[in-house]
Amino acid sequence: MNTKSLVTFKTILEVGSFQKAADKLGYTQSTVTFQIKQLEEELALKLFEKIGRRMELTQAGKDIMPYVDMILQGTEQISNYGKSLSEITGSLKLAIPDSILIYNMQPFMQAFTHEAPNVQLIVNSIQSGEINPSIADGTADIGINCEKDSYPDSVVHKKLGKYKAVLVASPFANNNLLDFITPHQRKPISLICNEPDGYYQLDMDKYLSEKDILLNPPMKVQSIEAVKRCVMNNLGIAVVPTYSIGEELKNGSLMPIKTELDEKTYDSFYIYHKNKWISPQMKLALNLLKKYVGVDIV
Repeated sequence: MNTKSLVTFKTILEVGSFQKAADKLGYTQSTVTFQIKQLEEELALKLFEKIGRRMELTQAGKDIMPYVDMILQGTEQISNYGKSLSEITGSLKLAIPDSILIYNMQPFMQAFTHEAPNVQLIVNSIQSGEINPSIADGTADIGINCEKDSYPDSVVHKKLGKYKAVLVASPFANNNLLDFITPHQRKPISLICNEPDGYYQLDMDKYLSEKDILLNPPMKVQSIEAVKRCVMNNLGIAVVPTYSIGEELKNGSLMPIKTELDEKTYDSFYIYHKNKWISPQMKLALNLLKKYVGVDIV
């Protein structure tokens, strides 16, 4: 069996289409289509079916994924046998929320690329709610996530660090609107967020509901930086991790709003699939995450 076809198959699942897989692998789309057709003929299985304008993975394709992963992992093990960290090749795929990637990951990334220079480090910034599924379906090797109520049975999750979140406003905000302790209020301002299902965001929603503090409809933007810019420009308020706003609090471009959640702490976790082979680069990454990211930011 040609492992190139398996790599192509896995890449299609990771990037979402035949054309994107062709672009990533440096093939033409016809080459990708031919490799998948060959693989389907060799396995006597239909791996993809067209639904509307999209090619979707069949149930048979889903069923063989663990075996595809085993073959590719075995190939990587053989290729890297006896090599030092500076010599190993391959890739490491991380799935991380926007705020953690921007504010906490640079020291880790510098250390990883220094110790394993021939490993391709792929860091995807995705929504918190998408991280567990990306680990469960194998599109990411390691995920870093903020606190969740539960994790899939297929996922190993271990505590990484602790942090706080705070409600913030622009220094130009109307002070009369910034009392978030007194219950039973109606405020003509919006809560701005980029992660509606983030644990601290859900906590704030619950807090406001219990306090009977009603706000205008929320505003959703695409990144933590966009959240901060919107708040700075007095478009609303936001609850954000304290590690993301240290500079802004220091220079006065954002100011904290007192709530009864100010002293609450949240845990962050690193996660990976329980059946995942712990490759040398994955072992290195887990150790470096504990060293550089696994700190309490309170």
